[in-house]
Amino acid sequence: MSQNPVMDTAISNAPHTDGPTLNQRLRKVDAAKTRRSLWLIAPLLAFVVVCFLFPIGAILSKSVQNPEISGALPNTVAALQQWDGHQLPDEALFATMGKELVAARERGQIAVVAKRMSYENSSFRRLITATPRLVPKEDAAVKETLIAALPDWGKLSTWQTLQRASASITPYYLLSVFDRKVAIDSGKIEKLPADQALYFNVLLRTLWMATVVTLLCVLLGYPLAYWLAKQPIGRANLLMIMVLLPFWTSLIVRTASWIVLLQSGGLINSALQGLGIIDHPLTLVFNRVGVYISMTHILLPFIVLPLYAVMKGISPNYVRAAISLGAHPFSAFWRVYVPQTYAGVTAGALLVFMMAIGYYVTPALLGGPDDQMVSYFVAFFTNTTMNWGMAAALGTQLLIIVILLYILYTRVTRTSAEAARH
Repeated sequence: MSQNPVMDTAISNAPHTDGPTLNQRLRKVDAAKTRRSLWLIAPLLAFVVVCFLFPIGAILSKSVQNPEISGALPNTVAALQQWDGHQLPDEALFATMGKELVAARERGQIAVVAKRMSYENSSFRRLITATPRLVPKEDAAVKETLIAALPDWGKLSTWQTLQRASASITPYYLLSVFDRKVAIDSGKIEKLPADQALYFNVLLRTLWMATVVTLLCVLLGYPLAYWLAKQPIGRANLLMIMVLLPFWTSLIVRTASWIVLLQSGGLINSALQGLGIIDHPLTLVFNRVGVYISMTHILLPFIVLPLYAVMKGISPNYVRAAISLGAHPFSAFWRVYVPQTYAGVTAGALLVFMMAIGYYVTPALLGGPDDQMVSYFVAFFTNTTMNWGMAAALGTQLLIIVILLYILYTRVTRTSAEAARH
């Protein structure tokens, strides 16, 4: 489109001649510029899709994928889809299941099936691994033999669980991260027993710890950013380099340094005892206090930077005018200056919170068993148990929280902008 609407109107109202008009030629040039711009950003767009969106989508899809049983027992799964679920399967389904479990053991897939069934009930692991040894070589009397040797095969709930766990798409992982499950008898979603519930409490702990760290960063970062904004340019740049200095040090090194500082014989306890403030060393490490201190130190620059950028653009004349009109200096600061920094506070706090809920190294090194966050369990399921479904479900949980926070942020900033215009 042309940048001059008056000229476009005049040209469009001019008499038509043979060939394209000037307006059409201008539109063609603008379209060519648009295509050229798209071609310039195409490599970056392809990089984002291939190296960012596609891997994330592939990982998150594992939170609903359920290929273990259907891949090892395809004929059994197909037969279970036709089963009504109200009475025990017939001899043919027992024989098919037994034959495929024997074949799965020979292919080395029996452990995968047993592991997946153990997610539903820990007793199913033994049931699955013991069944292939008890299947008769003849196809006759498979049902009777298995029920006599393993009474669980004679329970309707066992087959209902197998039917549900064999679906190619499952809500099991997503429900588990919220301490929910599908009831075997009714098929409704219900809470897990108190002794089995874990992940929802971990989520609440993660949100609480991230909130505390965000509040500490705001309380420490706001006066620091205000002081930096009032300094001359040269001094402010030098001080900003000192604020950014932690970025030049490895995260693990910074976390390990806090262990040295906070431990019982560390510098902080030694200094406090030397000054006579305390008689015995304080417990500042391997608990939540140490996690809060270290995470606040690491994430503080992420709120100072947006606050400093906003405060640097605020004219001091507004506060001076309010004081000259009779307002108390503190009242002028609180009612005139602070509202102009809401955008920086919101952006910095949101950035700190989103980074805090995904922290793993700092709580793992400085915290105790009750201080681990969601990211710890993501690493546990990824590296230890190789349960990609649970790891992806926990990652999906965090992603949903981040998206909701982003939506809230956009609405708050839009509302603030509209209020400022009016």
